[in-house]
Amino acid sequence: MGLCDYTEFKVYGLGLNEAAVQLISSKINGIPKEYVKYFGISFETTSPSYYPLECCLVNQLAYLIGEDILFESTLNSNDLFKKAFSDLTSPKVFMAVQNAIDDILYHEENIIKLNNKIAQIDDRNKKVDHMIKKIDEYKKEITLTFMRTQNLIISSYFDTAFNRIVDLEGIEKYRRKLYCFKDLIGCTEGYTFFNDYYVTKMEKLEHKYTLLENGQFETALKIMTKKESVFIRFLKTLKKFVFGGSISKENILNSNDR
Repeated sequence: MGLCDYTEFKVYGLGLNEAAVQLISSKINGIPKEYVKYFGISFETTSPSYYPLECCLVNQLAYLIGEDILFESTLNSNDLFKKAFSDLTSPKVFMAVQNAIDDILYHEENIIKLNNKIAQIDDRNKKVDHMIKKIDEYKKEITLTFMRTQNLIISSYFDTAFNRIVDLEGIEKYRRKLYCFKDLIGCTEGYTFFNDYYVTKMEKLEHKYTLLENGQFETALKIMTKKESVFIRFLKTLKKFVFGGSISKENILNSNDR
């Protein structure tokens, strides 16, 4: 069914499937994007009320692999999306991302169950305190899992894509795709991974551009210069402003934590 894989003991890909279905529904109904904040993570989404964290990660995958492939696999229950993502990263990365999204879903379900139990207890006692502590642990784990998975998606896809660049047109497509990814990420207070990754890749991309432009294809595939250009120094100086648009802290961290 959909993107789920059923085994005798466990269902894999349930979180991925639920998010994909919700993204399809939001697209069909023309749901506008809005900024939200869950578990300390701020981001833009068309699904603010249903599986927002899962949808954020799956939307990143849809952007990288192709929304049409994701939706086709969801509706027709085939492995095209899984194969496409695995080919552009690795099967191991696909499984890690799929399992992480499942973990987020299950942690959220556990929080709901614990909150329902707490609501049925009139007086606060040690049992309630224990459940509240457990809820806090689930929340922290959700945040860590989300950020770790997002960083894995970024590095695994764009590292592989960088190594596959063979011409100047590929350089520009890569630069544009990486830059636009900033509009899809979730941010926590002090999050710098994407900014740092972008600056590092632009440095390597500039050198690869120079090598390809000069016809040094083999060298471009093997050597990354350590020399810092004026352009890259400029980028590093302004990196905290480069991504100041739709995902700046001032714009999104004012959302109410839910």
